[in-house]
This record gives sequence, structure tokens and C-alpha cells, in this order.
Amino acid sequence: MLHGAKKPLELDKDAIWAQLQDEARSAVGDEPLLGALIHAGLLHHHSLEAALAYRFSLKLASGEMSEQLLRELADQAYREDPSLGDAARADLLAVYDRDPATHRLLQPVLFFKGFQALQAYRMGHWLWRQGRRDMAYFVQMRCSECFGVDIHPAAQIGTGVMIDHAHSIVIGETATVGNDVSMLHSVTLGGTGKEDGDRHPKIGDGVMIGAGAKVLGNIHIGERSRIAAGSVVLREVPPCKTVAGVPARVIGDAGCDEPSHSMNQLLGNGDYM
Repeated sequence: MLHGAKKPLELDKDAIWAQLQDEARSAVGDEPLLGALIHAGLLHHHSLEAALAYRFSLKLASGEMSEQLLRELADQAYREDPSLGDAARADLLAVYDRDPATHRLLQPVLFFKGFQALQAYRMGHWLWRQGRRDMAYFVQMRCSECFGVDIHPAAQIGTGVMIDHAHSIVIGETATVGNDVSMLHSVTLGGTGKEDGDRHPKIGDGVMIGAGAKVLGNIHIGERSRIAAGSVVLREVPPCKTVAGVPARVIGDAGCDEPSHSMNQLLGNGDYM
């Protein structure tokens, strides 16, 4: 059954958590069989940070690393670095705003691996910046195993990012991704060989990257540009342009001021990206 048009959300830090709690209580009423999951995932916690720490530890725990140890690590990270929680809120609102399949905030928190994998990467990046490199690699490994998303913990990713579906995402060590970026499944931000040093793409703010696109090498993708699905990008992309093809070339303007928000998948001639 299709949902009706969803309402725009403009919520502050406290209101996001209150909205999640209201949605959780409603969801338990609608589907009692999910009551235990929803209580454990949302209603038993006092903040979004606590709920995310629980989700991180539950998903990434294994025979090699217990849920309790991962929960203590995540609680410490959210306590010592408030920007992690702020980034999570921006990512959550980005998914709600841009993904037509998202009708409630609780969906990404409980069910969508793109959002959950991105928060796991943020935990690994925090560990990397703390000098805890081996633990960061462990988080990367478990994120790849659990979600099919392989993001090096040294990569730098901004806020308000949506990774839709998220299957087979690969982001290399020296890649940077700006704020308000949207990418679909099977995107690779990779190198072009075995060279060392700064070797991965730099994605500007507001860029949309279509499904299956490969961006390779230490190249800059200009802000508010669009990369068509299936493209292989090997050269710099100017701001506010659309590129497509193998190898990709500029085929026109981006078509709007905020392509990562509009998620328009059409090319100028009406064909799909």
C-alpha cells in the first residue's frame, strides 16, 4: 500500500527525539509483533545518541567483539564528541527529505542500512582520529560484513548525507565527501592503481551520484553537480554540471540548484540517468 504525501519536517535537536518516540509508540500499536524490537531500539533510551549506540553495538557485535564492549565504546564516542549526534540528526533528516520510501524517522534508525552504515563509519572515523587505528579497522570490517558498505575510517564525510539502499558502496582512504551529498547503491569512490598518497576523489557539497557510478582517482567533483548512473568518472567535473558515460563527459547543466535534494534522475533529453 502506498503512503500519502509526507509532511516536511523542520525539527530541532530535541524535537527529532520527541518525534521518534511518538512514531515508536504508534508503531508498537500498529504492529505488536515488533514491540520488543522497537522498545529495545528506541523507547528504552533517553536520547538519539543512546539509541544509536545500542543499534551500533547490536549490529556489529560478533564472537570476536561483544555487544557490551561496543556499546561502551559508542557511548564514550557520543559523550566526548557531540558532533557525532549532530551529524546523525542531519543524516536522518536528509534521508527523510530525499527518499520517497521514508515516511517516518524511525525507518532509517531501525531498518535502513544506508543510514546505519553511515553512523557506523562515523564511529570508525572517530576512532581513527583518536589514534585507535586497529579498532577503527575492526569497525570497517564489521560494517562491510553486516551492511555491504565498505568505507575506510580515514575517509572524510560531511553531514546531511544520504546513501540510498547502500548496497556495495566503496569509499577509499583519502576520499572526501562534502555536506548534503546523495548517492545511490553500488557507488565507488576509488583509486586508479596501487599508488600511495592522496589518491581518491573529492566530492563537493550538494552532489548527487547515481547508482553504479565509479569515480576514480584524486579528482574534484564540483559542488551541486550530478553523476549519471553507471558512469565512470576519471576527470574533474565543474560545479553545477551533469556528467554521464564511460568515460564520463559533461552533457549539460545540473538542471537545478540542489540536485542532491531533488534527486532528479532525468537527463536533459528526458532519458533516465
